[in-house]
Amino acid sequence: MGQIEESKVSCVNILTCHRELLVSRLKSIQCILDNLLACDFLCEEEVEFVQRTATKTDQVRKILELVQCKGEEACAYFIFIIYKVCDAYIDLQPWLKEINYNPSEDVKVMKVVNTDPSNRYCEKLRHEISRDTGFIMSYGQREETRLEDLYTDTLIELMNDSNESLGFLESLDQLLGEHAVFNPQGETIYVMGDAGVGKSILLQKLQNVWSRKELQTDAIFFFKFRCRMFSTFKATEQISLRDLLFKYSCYPDHDPDNEVFDFILRYPEKVIFTFDGYDEIQEDLDLMNVPESVSPEEKAHPLQLLLSLLCGKLLKGSQKVLTARTGIEIQSRVIRKKVVLRGFSPAHLKTYIDLRFKDQEQRELVLVQLEASPHLCGLCSTPLFCWIVFKSFTHLHTMHDSFELPETCITLTGIFLMLSEVFLSRSASPAPSLLKKRTRCASQTFKTGLRPLTAFAKLALQGMERGSFICSQEEITACGLTEEDLALGFLRAVSDYDASESTATFEFLHMTLQSFLAAFALVLDEQATVDSILKFFTECSRKRERSCLPLNFCIGGSSKATEKKPFTPNEHLQFINLFLCGLLSKAHSSLMEHLVSPALLKKKRALLKSYLSNSVKIHLHGLPYHDGNEGRKVHVLPNFLWMLRCIFETGNNDIAQMTAKGIKAGFIKLGFCNVYSGDCSALNFVLQHRQKHLGLDMDNNNISDYGINQLRPSFCKMTIVRFCVNQLTDSSIEILAEELCKHKVVEVLGLYSNHITDVGVKLVAKIVEECPKLRTLKIGKNKITSVGAKYLASAIQKSKSIFEVGMWGNTIGDEGAEAFAEALRHHPSLANLSLSANGITSKGGKSLAEALKENSSLRIFWLVQNEMSDDSAPHWAELVRANTGLTNLWLIDNRFTLDGIKHLAEALSHNTALKEICVKSNQLSEEEQKQFSEEKRLRFN
Repeated sequence: MGQIEESKVSCVNILTCHRELLVSRLKSIQCILDNLLACDFLCEEEVEFVQRTATKTDQVRKILELVQCKGEEACAYFIFIIYKVCDAYIDLQPWLKEINYNPSEDVKVMKVVNTDPSNRYCEKLRHEISRDTGFIMSYGQREETRLEDLYTDTLIELMNDSNESLGFLESLDQLLGEHAVFNPQGETIYVMGDAGVGKSILLQKLQNVWSRKELQTDAIFFFKFRCRMFSTFKATEQISLRDLLFKYSCYPDHDPDNEVFDFILRYPEKVIFTFDGYDEIQEDLDLMNVPESVSPEEKAHPLQLLLSLLCGKLLKGSQKVLTARTGIEIQSRVIRKKVVLRGFSPAHLKTYIDLRFKDQEQRELVLVQLEASPHLCGLCSTPLFCWIVFKSFTHLHTMHDSFELPETCITLTGIFLMLSEVFLSRSASPAPSLLKKRTRCASQTFKTGLRPLTAFAKLALQGMERGSFICSQEEITACGLTEEDLALGFLRAVSDYDASESTATFEFLHMTLQSFLAAFALVLDEQATVDSILKFFTECSRKRERSCLPLNFCIGGSSKATEKKPFTPNEHLQFINLFLCGLLSKAHSSLMEHLVSPALLKKKRALLKSYLSNSVKIHLHGLPYHDGNEGRKVHVLPNFLWMLRCIFETGNNDIAQMTAKGIKAGFIKLGFCNVYSGDCSALNFVLQHRQKHLGLDMDNNNISDYGINQLRPSFCKMTIVRFCVNQLTDSSIEILAEELCKHKVVEVLGLYSNHITDVGVKLVAKIVEECPKLRTLKIGKNKITSVGAKYLASAIQKSKSIFEVGMWGNTIGDEGAEAFAEALRHHPSLANLSLSANGITSKGGKSLAEALKENSSLRIFWLVQNEMSDDSAPHWAELVRANTGLTNLWLIDNRFTLDGIKHLAEALSHNTALKEICVKSNQLSEEEQKQFSEEKRLRFN
């Protein structure tokens, strides 16, 4: 059938022929009735007649009867409405294509208004989400900065199911797209990150972009929830999926027949959910071992609905984005894609500085102070902490005509004290004129604000004690807080948690601030016993780290008492312990003595020091030590980090020295422990007290250039330096080269999978050349070209100690291979070498093979995933015949065919040293491979 126009085919006949199809597929009639009424094809009485009809199918039949009675023009307009409002009538778009529908010129001029309930609801959602997300209001109630004016990207790393990096997101569209999906059956995109790293603001940006129709997605519904909401429901409370969507998110105003919900059920792929803060669910979900909710109509506990949505038991096919703090794992079969937020890179930090400080002079002053304090710079890689630091700069400049942070601000406790000072100063007298700015006196600000500070601290502690991150107006009043106090900025009002909105609900501006204030409450309390300050250390000793989200609702860890481990992760409580260490430190004693009785403060400080000392001894005694080729080593766990963080916040050299002496191993493994740049100051604070040399493995963390700078003082004693997969750039290599070449004790240098270019490799070459004990270098998967390869090869040629070099996954090409060939010729010590995945062709292969005939030290040579072909095979065969001592040659995934492999097989009969030549994944068929079955050293598997 050709294109249908009214002049050729009667639209009345079309409706007659396809009547039953229309009756079965036309699910929404509101838009059709509205437009037929507006264009006078139907009158009010006829519309009411249709609406009074009992079932939807009968309503459609009535409409068809009415428009057919009205004639050809009415029928043409009826079809045109379906054509124009395609989102509402998705089911009928294939039908329009099937009949090759093309509206006539006469009907094209007729107006169609989209009044479909689903489309109206979509527009309402966009409007409300745009309103809710257009401003950054999370931090302080007085500022409302436009999101687009201050939002700065962070590093968002894609991970596979084994937590191996797959690179970084280039745009938010990739978060929802198919890129890096490792489990197509999974329903949840899992976003992990440390406290304050920007998980919530990332979701806010995603929501805002969708509301402006700038997100590349077909989704027309977006529901945003915060997971802490689900902890507010009573254990007996049950709601339906419809209630969750409409009462706790956004209610459809024009939907008398529940068409919106029906549309969502039929097209779940049109829906996006975001669930922020999975770690904030406080219930012991072991107690909720109940069947999943699979029916969208049945009522269930809201947590049950949440689990069923995440698992795909409800609205299968919808897109779900779930955030949680690092360390909270859920089963891989639930996860579709996984990303980890890594905070600000140096470039992102520079962008954020430019957005926050419009004045060039101020920007330069900020940069000078950050560069002068590596730890402060490391803290600023975390967006929340960076915001606090920059807010403090602005406060000092506005109120005190100063632009220099006090020395006490370089710790995490210090910057949260500064934030509290900023908030408390709002209750002071009005700011003086620019000519008469006040002299800063932190102790006076805290003394003046002690009443509200004590009340906020009490409120925070009460919430932590009952595992709650929200508070009611009644709880706020009971703590003695007034309306004026709420304006200080510690709390913000929220309305996400109560469908009835009967009472005001509040939360602290960030969970980490609540932890800080809870610690403050423990210090300020003069009524409780002194040992009450240890209550959360004790609590953490009972809590196990949450592990896996099973599909039977057992999300959390057991609350049963376990073996005492005073630094076991339970992050919001661990932050209380950390801030307690900071508040009772010597650095803040002058301030705290204005707020607490000096005698009581002394007792609390002594008790904390005693407890920490004993706990550290117990922890170090329990570490698993192993003896190996690299000496005695210990692989510590993430709870070791909390110990280091607490020691650093105390600033107590005695405890740090005791810790350093207590580490009996000569090699510490901190791989995969989620170490971020700020932790490096804590590690250095302990290691600086160590007298003996030390090996340090920090592979697969997030220390970045900031962390390397903080570790600078400890490189003098490091024999093993492993920083693979840590976001390092050439700036880090500059520091490493300076320190390692100065002290010349390094034996192993691991820099695999970072962002090192030829500029950095020139400095690595200097380390190889100048450090006489260096035996192992791992520098694969960086950004090294032939230029860098020449620097490195020249240094290797001069080194008499180098034993192993890993260069897998760079782009050195044939020029680089030729440079390495010269380095290999007559080399006295290099035994293991990998030049895999480097774009080496037969030209480079020939050079390597020829040079190796004059080498007697190399034993293992990997040339996997290159581009060598048969024309280099005779040269490799000559090397094999030379019987130089090479034991393992890997030529996997090159371009050798049967002819090339024949050369190698024949040469093997003249070689006694080679154990294997691996030629898997070359260009041979299985039948061709069978020809070499007798030569066991020629491996195809």
